[in-house]
Amino acid sequence: MDITQILLAAQSPDGNLRSVAESSLKLFQEQNLPRFLLSLSVELSNDGRPPESRRLAGIILKNSLDAKDCSRKELLGQQWVSLDLSIKSRIKESLLLTLGSSVPDARQVSSQVIAKVASIEMPRREWPDLIAKLLGNITQQGASAPLKQATLEALGYVCEEISPEHLEQDQVNAVLTAVVQGMNQAELSVEVRLAAVKALYNALYFADSNFANDMERNYIVKVICETAVSNGVEIRQAAFECLVAIASIYYMHLEPYMQTVFNLTSNAVKGDEESVALQAIEFWSTICDEEIQLQEEYEGYDNADSSANFRFIEKALPSLVPMLLETLLKQEEEQEQDDNVWNISMSSGTCLGLIAKAVGDAIVPLVMPFVEANITNPDWHCREAATFAFGSILDGPSLPKLAPLVHAGLDFLLNAMKDPNSQVKDTTAWTLGRVFEFLHSPTSVNPIVTSGNLMHIMTVLLESSKDAPNVAEKVCGAIYFLAQGYENTADSVSSVLTPYLPSVITTLLSASDCADTTHFRLRSSAYEALNEIVRVSNIDETSSIIGQLLLEVMRRLKLTFDLEIFSSGDKENQSDLQALLCGVLQVIVPKLSNSDAEPIITQNADQLMFLFLRVFACHGSTVHEEAMLAIGVLADAIGPDFVKYMPEFFKYLEAGLQNHEEYQVCSISVGVVGDICRTLEDKVLPFCDGIMTVLLKDLSNPMLNRSVKPPIFSCFGDIALAIGENFEKYLPYAMPMLQGAAELVVVLDQSDDDMVHYGNQLRRGIFEAYSGILQGIKGPKAQLMVPYATHLLQFTEAVYKDGSRDESVTKAAVAVLGDLADTLGPISKDLFRNHLFHVEFFRECLDSDEEVRETASWAQGMINQAVVA
Repeated sequence: MDITQILLAAQSPDGNLRSVAESSLKLFQEQNLPRFLLSLSVELSNDGRPPESRRLAGIILKNSLDAKDCSRKELLGQQWVSLDLSIKSRIKESLLLTLGSSVPDARQVSSQVIAKVASIEMPRREWPDLIAKLLGNITQQGASAPLKQATLEALGYVCEEISPEHLEQDQVNAVLTAVVQGMNQAELSVEVRLAAVKALYNALYFADSNFANDMERNYIVKVICETAVSNGVEIRQAAFECLVAIASIYYMHLEPYMQTVFNLTSNAVKGDEESVALQAIEFWSTICDEEIQLQEEYEGYDNADSSANFRFIEKALPSLVPMLLETLLKQEEEQEQDDNVWNISMSSGTCLGLIAKAVGDAIVPLVMPFVEANITNPDWHCREAATFAFGSILDGPSLPKLAPLVHAGLDFLLNAMKDPNSQVKDTTAWTLGRVFEFLHSPTSVNPIVTSGNLMHIMTVLLESSKDAPNVAEKVCGAIYFLAQGYENTADSVSSVLTPYLPSVITTLLSASDCADTTHFRLRSSAYEALNEIVRVSNIDETSSIIGQLLLEVMRRLKLTFDLEIFSSGDKENQSDLQALLCGVLQVIVPKLSNSDAEPIITQNADQLMFLFLRVFACHGSTVHEEAMLAIGVLADAIGPDFVKYMPEFFKYLEAGLQNHEEYQVCSISVGVVGDICRTLEDKVLPFCDGIMTVLLKDLSNPMLNRSVKPPIFSCFGDIALAIGENFEKYLPYAMPMLQGAAELVVVLDQSDDDMVHYGNQLRRGIFEAYSGILQGIKGPKAQLMVPYATHLLQFTEAVYKDGSRDESVTKAAVAVLGDLADTLGPISKDLFRNHLFHVEFFRECLDSDEEVRETASWAQGMINQAVVA
């Protein structure tokens, strides 16, 4: 097989040639993986081969070692680990050799592949000489600039891929020395210096010990600050990125350097290229993030954060805020045409918002003079900047500080929705949304929105929703937050919205129709606002209006099936629209079913189900999620009658449960199984064989995203509760899965926050499964659970002793103890006497929230009954 020709053919513009080549590569990979990987590495390292084939060889090699999906990543790692040692050594030699290649693409992809191999091997204490070999490339006499550049890139990528514990301190020191030397002004190659600064960015995460040492820290920061004023724009930008990383990782060591860094950032913001200025502002945003987090951690403790929080933002306020305000005036003329834009003005506004959260009231007197001086300026730049500044500081300062300003300025903002400049209207609508989001509370002593001004507010918002799409989108957002303010109020309070409901619904539907492919966010913003206005409405007063809306949304959903599809864009547009309409139905159906208007749901259930099934036939994963959720609420609304739809719906439900690639669809489908079980109870029994078969296969599938597995265990509990003792036939299959998962939790990495979170989800899912099964089996067949009881108690005891469990796990764990005692009765007497941990566990629960205390009290009563029986 001529690998070069196949790699070239795989990039051919001729589709047939490309397809044949891709099939050949796939066959080669499947039939002889070691030889395949070795061939790719040889191709990559051979300077006599075409750059195109070498580059693709490197990319395929990289993709054979790593994947975004966790399960696939693990599988590829295992494949590499199981390769013959000599093959792996030859591949690694080829990769290191390629770093000296004359072809830039080959060098770059090789440095990335080296890092992917390192990510597999270094945690296993393999490839121990990698760092030494890379450093040797940099320090060897006469090393070429391309070799140094590629090697520094490789070092940076390696640091990005591995964890600090996988490098010895002397290796960290050597890496830092090498990259800092590469940043030196004496290094003539701009490419080498840039690679060195980027490598330092990743190496900083390994430099704990070095930053704890004053002399080493001073030297590293000094070199970065010098680099931040060097000639190359990209180098200066990368140096500021390093300062941002230091602000995040080593906040506690920053105090001696803050004046120097302020001067650097200030000069960059005022006079450097935008890419550099953006990073300079990002430094202060990061400091804000750190100080906000410290305040949250120490909330409720008097001055407990004084040693950890240096209050850099508070100290810099008098200079920092004016600098950012001045920068707000640097808007781009066509900024409103692209809401994804991230420029210096947007960055400064974001930073102001973070400062407001960090220092609260202290920011208000620094910003308001700027607002007052510019808000009526003839130059639109000044009006927009003033409005942006005001909107930015609404989340942080206290209500007493802001309320008088908002009361005084609300009419002005509403009138500014008629400003001749579109960008001013855009920012004004956004600011109104912020006012409603953070300050609007109908039940407060001095509410922002009152019966006196609501009509003016509504009139302006409804009229402005007809403005340009970018403005209309922000207006829909403002309507959303205005409605949300009434969400947790009594119906009598939300009644104030009732007179406006018909016109709001009509306006939002019209706004959604105005959205086009360049402003697709207007459509979703309009439907989100519609959902919220329905959700908060007083159903007793508005049931007929919402009933009419139900029919209109059904009509719109039906029309989507007639849309002409000429391209993938048309298909995506259809899917997005169907998803939004299914989302509205998810709100309307439960709203009507909890009122006197429930018959309208029953009357339209057949048509609703027909529409949802047609949506499934359109094959769009996002739509499948929304349609699944809508079916879940419909099942809940119509109760046991839903069983008549199951034969037709089941094939789509089964497909959703098997959709491993789009795991969110799979997860939602699992949730819908739970909804249906609660609705149909034992009527779900004819479908349980199919459901359980797929769920058990899902649990055994290493490719399925791990986040789906806890809901599957919970679903076992839902099924058992629904079908009771009929769950007996599934016990031999479900219980080993539960026991295996319980053993997996024990070996999860407790130093990884994500794994701790996942461990809690998994444990809660296991306990919910056991609870459902115990309650379902309770009765004549309770004996069936005896063989599993000891393992369950041992697992619960292990969870009790684990300090990383959260409140939801605690509640689920004590609940399962009560269920075990309740189901087994006197049979469990000896079990609980042999596992007395529950006594301490219940005592601990006395200090938890009310729900946990109540559950623990009930469980303790069940155990006492069983033990004394």
